[in-house]
Amino acid sequence: MHICCMKNIILFIFLFSSFISFSQEKHFTIQDAITGYHLYPTGLYDLQWLPGGNSFSQIRVEGSQSILEIQEIRIPKGRTIMVTLDDVNNAIQDSAYFLSRLPHAQWLSNSEFMYTKGQNAYAYDIYLKSIRKLPFSVATKVRQPLLFSNGSGYMAHLENGLAFGVKDHQDEITSDIDGIVIGETVHRSEFGITDGLFPSPHFNKLAYYEMDERMVTQYPLYQLSDTPATAQMLRYPTAGSLSHHVVVKIKNMYDSSAPVLIKTDGDPEQYLTNVSWSPDEKYVLIALVNRAQNHMWLNMYDAHTGDFVRTLFEEENNRYVEPEHPVIFMNNNPSQFLWWSERDGFNHLYLYRADGKLIKQVTKGNWVVTAYHGVSKDGQEVFISATKDSPLDRHLYRVNLKNGKMVKLTNKSGYHTIIPNEDRTLFIDNWSSTTNPKQIQIIDENGSILEVLHQAENPIKDYDLGSMELGKLKGNSGDDLYYRVFKPVDFDSTKKYPVVVYLYNGPHLQLITNRWMGGANLWYQYMAQKGFMVFSIDGRGSADRGFEFESTIHRNCGEKEMEDQLTGIDWLKSKSWVDTNRIGIHGWSYGGFMTTSMMSRHPGIFKVGVAGGPVIDWSLYEIMYTERYMDLPQENPEGYAKTNLKNHVEKLEGKLLMIHGGLDDVVLWQHSLQYLETAVKKGVQLDYFVYPHHKHNVMGKDRIHLYEKVSNYFIEHL
Repeated sequence: MHICCMKNIILFIFLFSSFISFSQEKHFTIQDAITGYHLYPTGLYDLQWLPGGNSFSQIRVEGSQSILEIQEIRIPKGRTIMVTLDDVNNAIQDSAYFLSRLPHAQWLSNSEFMYTKGQNAYAYDIYLKSIRKLPFSVATKVRQPLLFSNGSGYMAHLENGLAFGVKDHQDEITSDIDGIVIGETVHRSEFGITDGLFPSPHFNKLAYYEMDERMVTQYPLYQLSDTPATAQMLRYPTAGSLSHHVVVKIKNMYDSSAPVLIKTDGDPEQYLTNVSWSPDEKYVLIALVNRAQNHMWLNMYDAHTGDFVRTLFEEENNRYVEPEHPVIFMNNNPSQFLWWSERDGFNHLYLYRADGKLIKQVTKGNWVVTAYHGVSKDGQEVFISATKDSPLDRHLYRVNLKNGKMVKLTNKSGYHTIIPNEDRTLFIDNWSSTTNPKQIQIIDENGSILEVLHQAENPIKDYDLGSMELGKLKGNSGDDLYYRVFKPVDFDSTKKYPVVVYLYNGPHLQLITNRWMGGANLWYQYMAQKGFMVFSIDGRGSADRGFEFESTIHRNCGEKEMEDQLTGIDWLKSKSWVDTNRIGIHGWSYGGFMTTSMMSRHPGIFKVGVAGGPVIDWSLYEIMYTERYMDLPQENPEGYAKTNLKNHVEKLEGKLLMIHGGLDDVVLWQHSLQYLETAVKKGVQLDYFVYPHHKHNVMGKDRIHLYEKVSNYFIEHL
């Protein structure tokens, strides 16, 4: 054999062995960890049920062609209908309105879907392969049309109000007064508020919010890209200051008569939450909450006159009440409705008569209902998601309205997200667990699996991974505290490793769940590949554990939370493989508040910390959230003083990097700047970084820059 051939064989063997080694030892880049969406389990796009049947649709891509696939669920398997991008474009007469990809399908019926293009709306018939322009269009100043689900009309947010139209009638409600906001979310989207428009069940009338915030303090957000810099003024009500005033109005969609004002009366600074309609469109129901947020009245109003009719019932709590769901009238029995409440200590459903008389508590136990999916076809049962089996799991249950009997319909341990069909006989079950990346299946009302639509493969199986462990610890309060820890790649129990504690530990968020990667993202694995342990624990104050667990922080944010975080620290310190001199901590928003609190109020534990968008002084945070958990500053001066982190700056030990967005409209930039100013005055050193053009979260490609900075800070200093 020639020497050159032998060299080639040796080279081939070397390259092949290198390739095998590389494929077995792939490491994440910071880009992979932050924007590597291809490394997350695959799913199905735009998966939804069609109205009135057993068919569902999804959009998929084959080569350069997008395809809308409609599939019937039958035993045996039903038919499949395909609608291609070419089909839709072939039906469009004007090339100016051709689509580059299939749009989200908003179904009008089981044969026709509608979509918007520019300022117009269209409906496409999947059988006739024809398209029609819907008989309304919105003004050019519209931000985004919101089509009615039945295709009879539209609602749209304008720059200074709202527009709506039904059949041939179109109208606008606008205001030229700065500080008057029409049809938008109010109360800074607290109380489950996600929109400001509430069409009646048959789309004859429209209820909407109107907010007067002219009395609210304005804060400047500086646009540094302008020369000279300009100030965008943000109306931001801080704790203890004047709040905005909100009313609800009703507009008849078929004429140009003036809107009707709902006469909620009382304190103009009260909160108008959870607006809903009676099935006959005669009444509007509003959950009024006083500014102190410890008293709620569910009131009924006449939709024609705006007059107060009656209070259906009240709820009080010496800490707070927090209605987040509107009344749910029973489709089969409009004389009854369901109401969500934490009155027994856990979030459960209660059945009422339409006149406000309690019939019964539907669900009960030391667990919470997390989602409502509707009533059965015969009206005898309701479908819910709940934490009954475990706080880490979410399962679908069928609950009998008469006897309260519950049947679990999703039997595989994990976190199940449910989409019901119209008559609640079939459910799309999208679930994952720590061992299953993602599975999407169809189940029936008995929990039988009819079809598995998708099983995702493990997208990171070829990477070197740190092992993950979920567990629980017993807190000083006696509560179970769930934790998650990622151990470094090639973990060796005889060695000692640095730890990064990632935390949030505030209301309305749960970090630890039985989902893929335990609910974590790839940054945890990135740090594990860098030789770090990453640890998280959900202490008191976290979500979905009951009212006492979450509300125990009342008047003293940061106290009980720190106690439970220290339980986790004690557990870490008990492990021989933890380097107790190299513990770091990182969090954002409430987690930034907790990071700064832990480093300054418990000095000596953490060597390094990174606090992003941190609340520093609760008197500078917005009214709705702060006064719920802290009361007014005038009522709780001791609590505000204790939690004001400017009062603890001199105790700060270790390396602290504080990060803020220059346009943050959630936690004002003023928070961290005041902390920085105090540190300078007291001779305390810390590091500081600003993202000038970002709001509360650093998004887009700059997020890679953010997490490269965060990671490197721990790598260099921990």
